[in-house]
Amino acid sequence: MKIRELVLRTQVSKETVHYYIREGLLPRPPKRGRNIADYDESYIERIRLIKELQDNYFLPLSVIKKIMKKPGKSSEGQSFLRLRSEYFRPVDQLLPSEIRGENAFQEATGLGPKWLSKMEEWKIITPTLRDGQKIYFQDDITLAKLFVRMDKIGVGASDGFDPEALRHYRDMFRDIVVMTHKYYVEAALGKLDPEEFSRRIVEGREVMSVFFYHLYRKISREEYQRILSFVERQQAVDEGGDGSV
Repeated sequence: MKIRELVLRTQVSKETVHYYIREGLLPRPPKRGRNIADYDESYIERIRLIKELQDNYFLPLSVIKKIMKKPGKSSEGQSFLRLRSEYFRPVDQLLPSEIRGENAFQEATGLGPKWLSKMEEWKIITPTLRDGQKIYFQDDITLAKLFVRMDKIGVGASDGFDPEALRHYRDMFRDIVVMTHKYYVEAALGKLDPEEFSRRIVEGREVMSVFFYHLYRKISREEYQRILSFVERQQAVDEGGDGSV
């Protein structure tokens, strides 16, 4: 394919493609003529991976370059592939890495304009502006789908749940995240080179995400059992029992 089609399919500029080639992130394409290069499908996959590593994992280009050279052999590449296979559920990997524009985002997630506006106001969904257009990344897509799902299972606004509680959850959880970063930076700053520092930040983020996920499930299960025991005792009292279980 010509570079014009590559630009259209990857949504990166021609200048960006040339920059990736100059920096060794992409191989030089074979030429069919003096000024005509031929790009195959592998360039699309490579560019999408570069953007994913930049936008979702915040890796510097120096690290991405090593991954692109030997994605299955470099330590960075192995780390990334391990994180993807171990820590992300298959459904997450099927989601698009980004969606351009509010209308497309609403259509993909089922989130209405009112709640999209609210979620952005509460900084739960935080799109990036690119060329004057909002770009929503995978975490935003997942959060929006979960919000819609909450309403369907009976914990939404129509069921008496105050969605603004999510804003408070976000604020409290941000304090936790800031605290975990503070602990890590204090322990590692000045001891690691920038590449190793970035690699550990990325892997640490995914590990801690899974840790908090399972910690919430565990505490929630324990709390559910406590509430259930209370309800059973109260029911026994109402039925004339002595309240023992």
